[in-house]
Amino acid sequence: APVTLQPRCDGADLPSARPRRRPSRPRRMDLDALSNPAGKDPFAAIEAEEEEKVEEAKSNLVHIRVQQRNGRKCITTVQGLNAQLDLKKIIKAVKKTHCCNGTIVEDEEMGQVLQFQGDQRDNVLKFLLENELADKAKIKKHGHG
Repeated sequence: APVTLQPRCDGADLPSARPRRRPSRPRRMDLDALSNPAGKDPFAAIEAEEEEKVEEAKSNLVHIRVQQRNGRKCITTVQGLNAQLDLKKIIKAVKKTHCCNGTIVEDEEMGQVLQFQGDQRDNVLKFLLENELADKAKIKKHGHG
């Protein structure tokens, strides 16, 4: 004869025997606790640093940077040169001596910026020093290498 199993009568292992809890509502976040009690802007320091960088760039330093384009291509930018210098003649001389193309770009914040094809940081630095267009102490070469 087949054996049939019957459920236990006491119901101790059944889920319905446990006391039911009401599902709790999600707590609401206290937005007043998130506000800054000191009244300071948490991003004020970052904004101040960015303004300092712009002011530094506008100061009498000459900045030579390299910017990555696509793939292996890059451009060299020179900004902060004296406004009395003839930038077209500088571009023409650097292009001829270092076999690269270059142009003058007008920037609303930085003024006139020289752009050269390729990584020409060392060449431009050497050119500026040889022709005494800027002092060594006032030239800042950015980037690695």
